[in-house]
Amino acid sequence: MRSLIPDPIARQPWQMLIPLFLLVGFGAAVLFSAAGGSFSPFASSHLLRFGIFLLMASVITVLPNELVKLLVYPGYAVVLLLLMAVEAIGFVGGGSQRWLNLGFMQLQPSELMKPMVVLVLARFFATLPAGMVGTWRALVIPAGFLGLPMALVLMQPDLGTALAIGFGGAVVMLLAGLPMRWFMIGGALAAVAAPIAFFFGLQEYQQRRVTTFLDPESDPLGSGYHITQSKIAIGSGGITGKGFNEGSQSHLQYLPEPHTDFVFATMAEEWGLLGGFFVLIVFALILGWGWSVALKSQDRFARLLAGGMTATIFFYMSINLMMVMGLAPVVGIPLPFMSHGGSSMMTNMICIGMLMMVNRWNRITPRRGLR
Repeated sequence: MRSLIPDPIARQPWQMLIPLFLLVGFGAAVLFSAAGGSFSPFASSHLLRFGIFLLMASVITVLPNELVKLLVYPGYAVVLLLLMAVEAIGFVGGGSQRWLNLGFMQLQPSELMKPMVVLVLARFFATLPAGMVGTWRALVIPAGFLGLPMALVLMQPDLGTALAIGFGGAVVMLLAGLPMRWFMIGGALAAVAAPIAFFFGLQEYQQRRVTTFLDPESDPLGSGYHITQSKIAIGSGGITGKGFNEGSQSHLQYLPEPHTDFVFATMAEEWGLLGGFFVLIVFALILGWGWSVALKSQDRFARLLAGGMTATIFFYMSINLMMVMGLAPVVGIPLPFMSHGGSSMMTNMICIGMLMMVNRWNRITPRRGLR
């Protein structure tokens, strides 16, 4: 059968692409329902964006290893300059200054920094001699690569994106072999600094999100409204759900942002626990494939790159699911491949494109030991 299928089609990673197509299609069905049974505006633009960014991912796939390594540091510098430009001339929307108005689109540079920081740290550690992994150079220089964009994003302010950037970078540093005691010391310092950051570093609305997460029922009609309605929507779905396009929480506009941050709650009300299991299984297939690509990678740069990209998608998914179930504060992180939104689709499809690129490198050069 394989001989009957053209080689360019047969060699595609269908074990990831088929689950991805199913997830995007399921997301379009949920967005159709979130719009009250209308294909527009959410479902149609969701599929259109996926098609455009799938083409972008296909272009990324064919990039050669040496070219990517050559472009990493200049690319990081460009995205960092864009983040600085946001502070100077950025477009303000929803009380935050996060976008650059390019005329034909609103660009959010912080989204580009999520995969970019993984790239730059993977490039750095790939060239760092193994004997220097436990030295100050392995910590101070990557901390600069990671800390500067996080500080710029926090100034916007955008806590969720800053955490996503930090998580992807920290995973690359962990996979690079930095001593575990450094992470333990960092965790201890973060625990000590957390109360100070809460009272003096967070905006008032960010403080309310934390207190609401700890006790959403204290203000069910105010700051706890989002989480309360999300829990009602998820719980009312039961095992099999209320049925497609039959969700009352989203249709009667009780559930805020049913097409973006809380799309999982919209889905769970109509598809129930079975729908939730489907989403989790599909994500597990995609993430499992990404991790297998990292394990099969033929050199250190490719392994760290694939591991970091997989971690970035995982962060999006896990934080969103915890958020809608009241297990984490609401930080405005959408669900990959299901939520309506161009920025998150772009970021996650860049990650997919990078993983497909590393998978192609692995196929071209079979693994003969990490370098």
